[in-house]
Amino acid sequence: MGMKTNIRFGENEELLDIRYDHIFKAVFTQNTHVSKGALSDLISTLIGRKVSVDSIAANEPPIDDIRDRSIRFDISCKTENDELVNIEMSLKPDSCELVRLEYYAGKLFSRQNIRGTEKNYAGLRETYQIALLANRCFFDDEELVHTFEYHDRKHDVSLGGRSRIITVELKKADLVIEKPVLELAAHEAWAAFFQYLTDRSKRTKINEIVEREEGIAMASEVLINITQEDIEWARQLSEEKYILDNQSMRVTARLEGREEGRQEGREEGIVESRAAIARNLLEKGSAPEFVKEITGLDLEAIQKLLN
Repeated sequence: MGMKTNIRFGENEELLDIRYDHIFKAVFTQNTHVSKGALSDLISTLIGRKVSVDSIAANEPPIDDIRDRSIRFDISCKTENDELVNIEMSLKPDSCELVRLEYYAGKLFSRQNIRGTEKNYAGLRETYQIALLANRCFFDDEELVHTFEYHDRKHDVSLGGRSRIITVELKKADLVIEKPVLELAAHEAWAAFFQYLTDRSKRTKINEIVEREEGIAMASEVLINITQEDIEWARQLSEEKYILDNQSMRVTARLEGREEGRQEGREEGIVESRAAIARNLLEKGSAPEFVKEITGLDLEAIQKLLN
């Protein structure tokens, strides 16, 4: 059971969609007890044991560092026991998402330093690559959460290693949202919160979840206190992420020495990123003025998206 909370979302209240990575980062990466508490609870729920986030690492390489264009996660953090955790909200994961997770799970594990006369392999800590996947399902079952590790499937033997990949398919929250809140497991409550936070028809259920789950209440408290400055900071990081993750595939030639092409591609990426966010907000019924506040687009551009 969670803490007593006065947080309650109004039936018609316009809420930020926490599935957008800039909002996700703004909620879970603030240097406050509440933000770290929410992140610690989310990670603890997904890995199946209590942990506390000790530190959050810088997770946005410089805009010019094209080599690191894919080494970008919403949150990279370390627990109090030095376990490494990457956690990412992916609103529109592509078909290569699972291979990408495997690749970076390996890099995360090997990032640990065991060089030195007093160190050995036994000192390697557990690492977790966590992906919250929205708008797409990858596994043909009804399980919200999958945890992967090295395993001999033929002989049913686990390697007992220390690296894990954890996926949460948020679309499968459809299967649990109608359950009574008291019957929801913690991971089901988190998935329902992420998936249905902005759905006004589910507002009563979300409020019940917030009242019951302490970690979700903490995330909600941070969410409702996010300032425009927080949004702008996180949006700038997200725009850089969008550009670096997508531009290289479309404009490789520009990135190989033509500065004017690089600048043009950057500007195109920013416009596309903001337009995509605006379009999704409008489709959810958000008012143009609210979309303007979140994306920075002018009302004329937003009106064109409506037509």
